[in-house]
Amino acid sequence: MPGSDALKLFSLPFYAMGSACILHLYARPEEGNRIARNAVSEVLRIEARYSRYRADSVLSEINRAAGNGGSIAVDEETARLLDYAYSCYQKSGKLFDITSGILRKAWDFSSGRLPEQQAIDELLRFVGMDKIVWEPPRLTFTAPGLELDLGGIGKEYAADRAAEICRGHGIEHGLVNLGGDIHVIGPGPSGQPWLIDINHPRMPETSIASIAIERGSLATSGDYERYMEVNGKRYCHILSPLTGWPVSGLSSVSVAAGQCLVAGSISTMAMLKGKEGIHWLTNINAPHIWMDEDGNKGGTMPSPISF
Repeated sequence: MPGSDALKLFSLPFYAMGSACILHLYARPEEGNRIARNAVSEVLRIEARYSRYRADSVLSEINRAAGNGGSIAVDEETARLLDYAYSCYQKSGKLFDITSGILRKAWDFSSGRLPEQQAIDELLRFVGMDKIVWEPPRLTFTAPGLELDLGGIGKEYAADRAAEICRGHGIEHGLVNLGGDIHVIGPGPSGQPWLIDINHPRMPETSIASIAIERGSLATSGDYERYMEVNGKRYCHILSPLTGWPVSGLSSVSVAAGQCLVAGSISTMAMLKGKEGIHWLTNINAPHIWMDEDGNKGGTMPSPISF
């Protein structure tokens, strides 16, 4: 964007996808609001398309076909997301599974009570992406009762798309933050990186690291967003598609990548793998920081991050 000396920091807070969000953009004063509004509109468009709470969403249309054991053709954007979800399913050893959202029906984290194993077992019958035939652009559900949930990739995808909208309008310096899923468009006009604090999973008023990012994305998964404690044990909202029970071992995983979609899916896969996720992150050379349930922490993260 020419004339960077005329750029001013424009910040727009908003609420989307169940999260407090904010855009920070360096732009000319007369352009900042318009560009930010366009980016927010894109986030809200994606939320409307893939919300399981809206009867008119693309996801709800897919799930109506899934509930009947039917078949449905999807549009190009949805096909790309499904291709990515299937890639994550394979790379995670079938732990990253967009059919596992149905398990939430057994878990009420506001109740303080554990579900009966029978209730979990009943739902596990409907979990498994191997129960779906994906021949783009057509999804075929081999049995009735299944459903898809894109909550594990929707917000991260929206962060990337919002950043893309901003770049398309000439923004070179800025940051998109959708409830902690962050895509940094570029450093400040003078080249200074953005500093992102990673919250301590047990003491949210403190941080376990401060990460400098010039370009790229940072996403964090953890056991502190929705959880309950029963008999001194914490049960979080990240559920294993293999057992139907909350994962354990790691309390927080933060991953940096070029795209927020990639960072978020990797951090979730690591959580699903438990403490084995630490070695997995190292083996795939993902820049990361982790903290386990015992308060130990580790990982490697370049400074500043620039993709």
